[in-house]
Amino acid sequence: MAYTDDIFSFSVFDPAKLTQSWREFAEKGASHSQDSYGKMKSAAEEASRTMESTIHSAQAGTMEMGLKAIDAFRENTQASLAHMESLMGAKSMSEVLELQTTFVRKQAELSVEQARGMQEAARKVADELSKPGQEAAEKVMNTFKPS
Repeated sequence: MAYTDDIFSFSVFDPAKLTQSWREFAEKGASHSQDSYGKMKSAAEEASRTMESTIHSAQAGTMEMGLKAIDAFRENTQASLAHMESLMGAKSMSEVLELQTTFVRKQAELSVEQARGMQEAARKVADELSKPGQEAAEKVMNTFKPS
C-alpha cells in the first residue's frame, strides 16, 4: 500500500516561492521596458534632429542649384545677344555661316561645362543630404547592439 500512496502523493507546493518568482520576472520586464523606452526616445529625438538638419541642407542645396541655373541662363542669354549683334554686322552669307558655326560649337562646349557644374553641385548636395542620415542610422544601430 505504501507504493500506491507514493504514486498519488503530491510534492509540497509553496505559493510564496511562486509569488517571488513572478515578482522577479515582472521587475526584470519593467526594467527592460524602461531601458528600451529610453533608447527609443533617444533614437526618436536624434531622428528629429537629423531630419531638421537634412531639411536645412536641402534648402541650402536647392538655393545653390537655383543660383547655378540662373548663372547659366544669364551666361547663355549674354552669349546669344552677342551672337545676334555679330550676325547683324555680317557682310556676307559665308560670314553668317561661319559666325553661326562658331556660336553653336561654343554653346555646345559651354553646355557641357554647365552640365558638369550642375552635376557636381547635385552630387555635393546629395552627399550633404545623406550624411546626417547615415550617421544617425549608424548611431541608432550601435545603440541597439547587444552589449
